[in-house]
Amino acid sequence: MTFRSIAVRASGALALTLAVAHPAAAQDPASPPPAPPAAAQPAAPPADPQAVATQPAASDPDVRLDPLQPDFALAALPTTLRMPEHKLAFRLTHRFTRSLGEGNFGDLLDNFFGFDSAALIGLELRYGLLPGTQVGIHRTSDKTIQIFGQQNLSQQKPDGRPLGIDVIATYEGLDNMKAQKMGALGVLVSRKVGRVAALYAEPIVVFNSKTNPNDPSTDTDTGMIGLGTRLRIRPTTYLVGEITPRFAGYRPGVDQMSFGLEARAGGHTFQLNFSNGFGTTLGQIARGGIDNSSWFIGFNLSRKFF
Repeated sequence: MTFRSIAVRASGALALTLAVAHPAAAQDPASPPPAPPAAAQPAAPPADPQAVATQPAASDPDVRLDPLQPDFALAALPTTLRMPEHKLAFRLTHRFTRSLGEGNFGDLLDNFFGFDSAALIGLELRYGLLPGTQVGIHRTSDKTIQIFGQQNLSQQKPDGRPLGIDVIATYEGLDNMKAQKMGALGVLVSRKVGRVAALYAEPIVVFNSKTNPNDPSTDTDTGMIGLGTRLRIRPTTYLVGEITPRFAGYRPGVDQMSFGLEARAGGHTFQLNFSNGFGTTLGQIARGGIDNSSWFIGFNLSRKFF
């Protein structure tokens, strides 16, 4: 065997040994090396079912807090605050019937500023029927029932809409709707001023407002205009004032006036107020207050369920 044949056999054996020990070395050097396996992508976190459930409500602008209109009423007059669709709100009105000016200061203390006296209480439930449409019922402890509907026509916006405008209609009856019936139609106009106040002007006509058959007046309907404001003095604290002068028709007593201090906590609003009358329905407001020398303490408590 020649030296050349021995070298050829030795090189062949060496190549076979390298191919077995290192398969990658046996590949064609011109071909690219295989790509490394792709790194596994982390799985997306599961969606939060609570966040998904609340997303539709959060997208409804009527659910968001309006800091200048925290409630659907001032002291007694309605506001233009929109009610979210298919949501509820509750309101309690409470007017103590002892005049703060009755007797002397000692008598006032004995009666705990009128809180020991009887009261005219109102319970109200409000429902968002459609976007911009709300309906409700308000019943007072003298057995007056008021059913109402309110429709938003325009919202004040920075794009050139200067006013909020609603229309309201009510149907009211005495003695749990078994005695005298009356209706009302009105327009509610609001204007927000900066971040500090909301102003209201509300022309309203109440039909068949005369409830006293012995009253010599021949008028049976009342034309009135509610004027009010809510002034924001702290982030969650407000001053509230309203007056409802009657300009035509049946006008017994004096024009009802109220003012108060209001605080908001989440969905709750509490208002301590003073009025010269007890009216909380439009028919009661049309019949006026007691007199301008008699003022009565009261409060409103409201709760939004959204």
